Amino acid sequence: MPTPPPAHGPDPAFVRHLIDEHRGTTRPRLERLWSYYRNAMSGAVPTGRSRRAYTLAQEAGLPLRITGTPGVHEDDRAGARREVVIENDIAWRIHLMVDFLAGRAITIESAAPDAATRTRAERVLNAIWERSGGVSLLQDMALLGHVYGHADLVLRLDERSLLQVGRAGADQNAREAAIADAIRIEPIEPTRGIPIVSPADYRALDGYLIHVEHEDNTLTARSSGTGRATRRRISTLETLTPGRRVVERDGRVLLDETSTLLPDVTPVVHAQNTSQPFRYAGLSEVEPLIPLQDELNTRLSDRACRVTMQSFNMYLAKGIEGFDRVPIGPGQVWSTSNPDAQVQAFGGDASSPSEDAHIEQIREAMDKASAVPPLAGGVVRARIGNLSSASALRITLMALLAKTERKRLAYGRAAVEMNTLILRALDACGILRTDPGDRATRIVWPDPLKGIAETSTHTSPPTS
Repeated sequence: MPTPPPAHGPDPAFVRHLIDEHRGTTRPRLERLWSYYRNAMSGAVPTGRSRRAYTLAQEAGLPLRITGTPGVHEDDRAGARREVVIENDIAWRIHLMVDFLAGRAITIESAAPDAATRTRAERVLNAIWERSGGVSLLQDMALLGHVYGHADLVLRLDERSLLQVGRAGADQNAREAAIADAIRIEPIEPTRGIPIVSPADYRALDGYLIHVEHEDNTLTARSSGTGRATRRRISTLETLTPGRRVVERDGRVLLDETSTLLPDVTPVVHAQNTSQPFRYAGLSEVEPLIPLQDELNTRLSDRACRVTMQSFNMYLAKGIEGFDRVPIGPGQVWSTSNPDAQVQAFGGDASSPSEDAHIEQIREAMDKASAVPPLAGGVVRARIGNLSSASALRITLMALLAKTERKRLAYGRAAVEMNTLILRALDACGILRTDPGDRATRIVWPDPLKGIAETSTHTSPPTS
């Protein structure tokens, strides 16, 4: 287990405890949220005609009477595994929420009193965000936040390059290009990021761990049992504390550097998807939908099995010898000398209004739980006023737009905090001199309906 040096950093035993707790409790819960969103397909070895060659992640929530035991029966009509229907109602809702929140690029405006400082700050900040990914960065951040409940951004600084730019006398365009190359904003997936929250304030960080277990590009020795070589697994731990960064691989320190530009802060900003008071993590959009998704998949699978069983006519033959060996099809002739022989047909699909009503009620419950109606995705089921009117659309999508505004406050606050860190680092290296009052910025979000900038903005207070 990798442990950072104890000097000027967290206690190694405490780091081991955090990693074990994250691996055993936090990460499995987060991975379940992602699996329900992604609904990834995994390969499976077919064990009978009723067994498909793949399974989906959301099948984990189906009852055993549907999934059954593979390989018990060979007849696909009487197999233990019944018809499985998975309709991922979670993913399209998450995608719509992300599109409403960050479908187009944001605009960063400086609140510095001096016009020249304001212009330079806006150009530099917009260039850094664009070089770090632009709209893709915002959408990645929003997607992680919607699925996991929160997202973290790490500020990566090439301090040596920044100090060289601060001492160089290049023209303005060259300096801004060099700045954008030396500063990068990186989103961290919560399955890898482990916050060390201050015991005095849940909103402050004493440190931040990025723990990754992955396969290397080297092979291990061949196993005596299988005779096969496997890729070597390695563990990488990055520890970020105020003014210090330590990177280790399998317990060996690869990098240990201190920061001269930001010596007293951990370069991580945090965004809650939906605010959860007095907690570091926010509320996930996937979690409340999982029970409803399981119920929907269960009822759809039940209906598919019923339709399969009832959509084919079945026959009861009396007094006809060898009827079970005679194929049934057009042009078939059956003959018998038994005057009492008869063939009765039964079966066929039958209407089940209560089943359809129940499935529709589940979908409506998911609409209310997520605040994303089908209309937001372009599905119009009835005449809803004059849909060409922006006012009518706003009334119909009021819950989704209100939720989007709340989220823009949270994600906008994180972007503003990141801008403050960037401007502070640029001031420390002499590239862009600013006072604490010059580092306030505003995030202007595009209107998801009109496609023009809204008047609502998020403003940061002056910070040191």
